[in-house]
Parts: sequence; C-alpha cells; structure tokens
Amino acid sequence: MREGTNSTKSGPGQAPRRFVFVLMDSFTLLSFASALECLRIANRMSDKQLYDWTIIGDSEDMIACSSGSRFQIDGPLKELSRDDTVILCGGIDVHVHTTKRLLSWLRREARRGLPIGGLCTAAYTMAKAGLLEGKRATIHWENHDSFIEEFEEVDLTKSVFTMDGNRMTTAGGTSSIDLMLHIIAEDHDEKLANSVADQLIYSSIRTDQDTQRLSVPTRIGVRHPKLSQVIQMMEKNIEEPISPSILARDAGMSTRQLERLFRRYLSRSPKRYYMELRLQKARNLLMQTDMTVINVALACGFSSPSHFSKCYRAHYNTTPYRERGSQSSRLSV
Repeated sequence: MREGTNSTKSGPGQAPRRFVFVLMDSFTLLSFASALECLRIANRMSDKQLYDWTIIGDSEDMIACSSGSRFQIDGPLKELSRDDTVILCGGIDVHVHTTKRLLSWLRREARRGLPIGGLCTAAYTMAKAGLLEGKRATIHWENHDSFIEEFEEVDLTKSVFTMDGNRMTTAGGTSSIDLMLHIIAEDHDEKLANSVADQLIYSSIRTDQDTQRLSVPTRIGVRHPKLSQVIQMMEKNIEEPISPSILARDAGMSTRQLERLFRRYLSRSPKRYYMELRLQKARNLLMQTDMTVINVALACGFSSPSHFSKCYRAHYNTTPYRERGSQSSRLSV
C-alpha cells in the first residue's frame, strides 16, 4: 500500500482516511496525479497521516495511462474496507475500458455503502454500473453529448465537479484538485485546504457551482457581447438549428449585421460556423457512442442521412460510416 510521506499518525483513535484509486486503461494522468498530490500535501502540511491510499485496477500488475506511461499497481480489484473511499480514474475510450468485471466490482462495493467518485470520464463507468441514477454528475465536456444520449436518468451538469450523497464526479484535468480541496476542507478545515492549494500554486479554487469550459469570448478570442450571445444560442440549439434571421433578431440586429460580425471576427458566415458546431457534436457521438448514423444525424439537426454524409465528408474528408468503421478497427487492435 502506498502511503503519504509523513509517518506521524493524526492522533489516538483517528485512523487515516484511505482512498482506493482504481486506474482504468488509458486513464488521464493529470486527473489522477492532481488528486493524489492533494492528499500527500495535506499530510505534509498537517504533519499528520490524515490520508492513506492504495492503487488497484482490473489488471495483474501494470496499467498504462493515455500518454503511454505504465504504472505498477498495488493489486487487482478486491473487496475493500467499509471505511474506504473509491476513486475511479478514467480517460480516453472509456466505453472500451469499462469491463464487465469492473462494473460487477463497482456494483458490489456500492451495495456495501462505499463512497465512490469518478475522475475525468469515469462518470461514464459509474453511470453504466447504475451508480448515478437520479444523481447530479459531471463529465469532461467532450463526452457531454454522448453521455446525455445514453444516460437520460442522470442529472448531468457542466460543473467542474459534483458531490451528490456518496457519489462524486469531476470533469477531468485540474478539476480533481477542486474536488480534493473540497473534501479536505470538509474532513478538516478550510485553512488546511488553502494551505494545500498554496503549495500547489493553485490560486483560483473552484466550487461545484463553477463550469468547466472557458467562456465563449475566451474560447474564440473575441470579446463582443452580441457575437457571444449568438454563439451561445447556437450551442444550445444543435438538434433543432435556428435560422440566421431569428438569431439576428434575438440578438437585436439585422441578418446583414450578423453576417458582417461573423466574417469580421471569425472569417466565416454564421451558417458555416453553426454547421461546424453541429458536425463537431456529430463526430463526438460517432466516436463515443453506439448510436446509428441516422440517429446521430437527427441529433445534430440533419433532416436526412444523405445530407449529413455530404456535409460530414466536406468537413472531415471522410464519411460518417467510414469514421465509425475506422474507430471500431482502431479499438479492436
């Protein structure tokens, strides 16, 4: 078992809280390391053994992260103590690495009442195991659309992290830090959590009310309120696209002004920009779900598969069917 660097215990009768990190194949290293470092630093700053941890997985010895580096685990999936907290670490191709054995193990530990959290894309695995039904959850924004299509019973948010009862999820990346700082503050106090953040040089601690994506102006590199307003309307209306004239009217401008605005700042027409948003969502659904091409087309506002295929090929230089086929071939290797 891996433990923190300081061997001093927190006091008589106060056993360290143990986290069990479950590494899935192709897990995101940043999410895992961010969470683990918070626990290590909390031990160091308190000069006590507040937290212990162990690392397991659905493997005999080694598990590779998404960057290819391999990690020695402490052991395979096993029955845990009732005082343990499970943290499932996901990454790319999470639907492929969500094995039947892992799902069975998660369901068994959940029935025993253990708190279970998921980092990055691991919310998918938790939902697949039935652990998030009727719960608030979050997942990396790139997997948001496919998650909604598959798990309608989950209250999916765009928060950096969520805590609903004994279920926790994060959006990936540095959001693991925010979750762990929240846990440390609840377990001990905000002073310790702030000390950990200071050691990490993490100056903007986020709460579960903060959203994971950058604002529209930051993402597009343009600060124009009406342009941002129109793009937000587009992003919220992918399945049933809004005409440029209605977009312009709702933003308080003429269609011609809207055209000029997009060409000036984004070098494309509103129609073209909207199409790219829809095709991006379509590609995510093709790569991350088992939805038929027809259903993907409908979910992205295309009235017919032929029109969808034509637009998709013009943008990605391949057809939706070939995209789906190449993804299946890659994952089967």
